Amino acid sequence: MYPLKFYSIYFEKIWGGRELEAYKDDLPPGNIGESWDVACHEDGTSVIANGNYKDVPLDRLIQEKGNEVLGTKIDKERFPLLLKLINSNDKLSIQVHPDDEYGYRVEKDSGKTEAWYVVEAKEGAELIVGVKSGCTKEQFKRAIEEGTLEQYMNRIKIKKGETYFIKSGLMHAICEGAIIAEIQQNSNTTYRVYDYNRGRELHVDKALDVVDLNLRGRKSIGLKLENEGFSKTYLCLAKEFSLEKYEVSTEFTENSDPERFYIFTCVEGQGIISYSNGTETIKKGESVLIPAALGEYTFKGNMVLLKSYVPDVEKVEKEIIQVIKG
Repeated sequence: MYPLKFYSIYFEKIWGGRELEAYKDDLPPGNIGESWDVACHEDGTSVIANGNYKDVPLDRLIQEKGNEVLGTKIDKERFPLLLKLINSNDKLSIQVHPDDEYGYRVEKDSGKTEAWYVVEAKEGAELIVGVKSGCTKEQFKRAIEEGTLEQYMNRIKIKKGETYFIKSGLMHAICEGAIIAEIQQNSNTTYRVYDYNRGRELHVDKALDVVDLNLRGRKSIGLKLENEGFSKTYLCLAKEFSLEKYEVSTEFTENSDPERFYIFTCVEGQGIISYSNGTETIKKGESVLIPAALGEYTFKGNMVLLKSYVPDVEKVEKEIIQVIKG
């Protein structure tokens, strides 16, 4: 096994733009809103772009080398994560996602909890995360019907480097002027409730079923651990995924986990990944999957990385407690 890189899968969106050209060498024409960089979903499956498995779809490699790629504790029938870069040249719809119970029962698909890392943000860029305190379900429904929903939305200004955890049931939207790295459950189920009169289908009844008006979106503060040559910040920890940030000035070394795979996404800078059988490069805008069977690996360079994976929550909690105790 070796660090796996993938061809990006691009999606044109009415709210997309051209800003991903700064991160992608092969961006196609049009208003590109999403780049799916690690995906194994019926709407898009990654194809390996490097090494002996070049041009092999990820789902086929999982069928052939399941535990070596994903690890012994990860379901081989359903890849758990989906990693995207999003370019919002205009507002995305105000929307909500279901939890697993509703998703499987109604859509035959998982729910969708996600996290947003702000890769770039123009002056004044905003997110919508939840509704203002005191908004009732009756007010919410009436505002949807009357087209006045925006008055109840909780808007926050964002800056580069911030992280937001978007739990299923939280009303949310990315507004114009941002590039976002989105780490999410492997689902494409979205219920739009307001789309700025752009003519796309809305899903009001289902949205009302799943929205939790008591949820509040907030910036993740994180817990930062300084090490020689790099720092590591624990940003999000949930049963669906863990998200950690590595700010690398020289290098760091880790071991793969036989129970699970890791995804590293470079959001700034560039570097080299060394492992027992060779090296691989990584640069801004690229993601790499560290297979469960890889063994020891080292990232060298000057870069900022996001590490996402399906955690053993109890194990990571113990790590964090040890950090706090010093």
